[in-house]
Amino acid sequence: MGTARSGRSVTGQGLLGMAVAMGIGRFAFTPLMPVMMAGGVISRHEGAWIATVNYLGYLVGAVVLTLWPQINTRFSFRAWTVVVIVSEALMVPMDSLLGWSLLRFLAGYGSAVLFVGIASTVGAYLTRGASPGVAFGGVGVGIVIMGAFSLLAAGSLSWQQMWLGTAGISVVLAVGPWLLPVEPEARPIRRTDGQGRPTAAVRRIWMLLLSAYFLEGLGYIIIGTFIVAAVGTGSGVSAVVWIIAGLAAVPATFVYHRVAQRVPISRVLVVAYALQIGGSVLPAVTDATWAATVCAALYGGTFLGIAMMTTTQGRRLPVARSAAALTTAYSIGQVLGPLVVAPVIGQSYRTAFAIAAAVIAVGGVAMTWCALLIARHGEDG
Repeated sequence: MGTARSGRSVTGQGLLGMAVAMGIGRFAFTPLMPVMMAGGVISRHEGAWIATVNYLGYLVGAVVLTLWPQINTRFSFRAWTVVVIVSEALMVPMDSLLGWSLLRFLAGYGSAVLFVGIASTVGAYLTRGASPGVAFGGVGVGIVIMGAFSLLAAGSLSWQQMWLGTAGISVVLAVGPWLLPVEPEARPIRRTDGQGRPTAAVRRIWMLLLSAYFLEGLGYIIIGTFIVAAVGTGSGVSAVVWIIAGLAAVPATFVYHRVAQRVPISRVLVVAYALQIGGSVLPAVTDATWAATVCAALYGGTFLGIAMMTTTQGRRLPVARSAAALTTAYSIGQVLGPLVVAPVIGQSYRTAFAIAAAVIAVGGVAMTWCALLIARHGEDG
């Protein structure tokens, strides 16, 4: 760890890195998919497939980092930053479902590399003042930027020009991840049962946390993939909905981080799940714009907080490489999400949101059980 590096600079670099990797690189397809659909180049089902392949790339990246954490180096981090940006620009000359899917796979893989690298580095600089809440807010910043770009450009630019603009925005923000000092995930302090294994209580807590996060990945990604498309492409409303999601996400992680300093993280997670469930139910019962708007606000205000607090809770458990393992479970859920709802999005998105609400509700039950065990066994920090 560099002696001159401050936690604040790492936080700022991590924020920009999250914007490039997640807010733009990962979620750029959400506001651009309806534009491509309106241009007649992809259908709803093809859009769901491209999104699924992107999430599959993220899954593969998370698994690779779980198996070989030593490849989480600064060189690899920078290389995949370049790949994410180039993949956005190359969406333009590609003219096939296979080509777009391949590029989104690479973007997904790169997003996982950057996410794990940023999370582990910010965690390593906590004692120097680094703030995970602020750094994770970069995802919301990227979402807002993409939403604003879509709002301003959708009426005058083609989908090809919008992809080029997306790549250009990523280049400007890439100074953050390019300067970030990449630190590996710290080894946990292990509490064992005397035979080198985590205690039975820890194993139960870990499995519930992992299960809840898997279900969150499956449910939240349905909302994140289709909330803009569900509103339609006939006006700027769809872009505004995505901007609202981003604006809610920007302060969310900071707020959750401050609240979690006073309230056990596991309890805050239960509340976050409940809020997200409430938001996802609304577009399942009505096609009204206000329902999509409220859903977007609650979605943006919870999904990043859940991700940040879950990985933080995981680090507090004596489980090796918990962040990478949790990210893997989350990613499997994300891959399954669009596939689960693909058969029902032909005419309406309502059923898709109903499925999302049900899945997240089951995850909320698992998280509540986990919180009760944590309170009983004192594993909250």
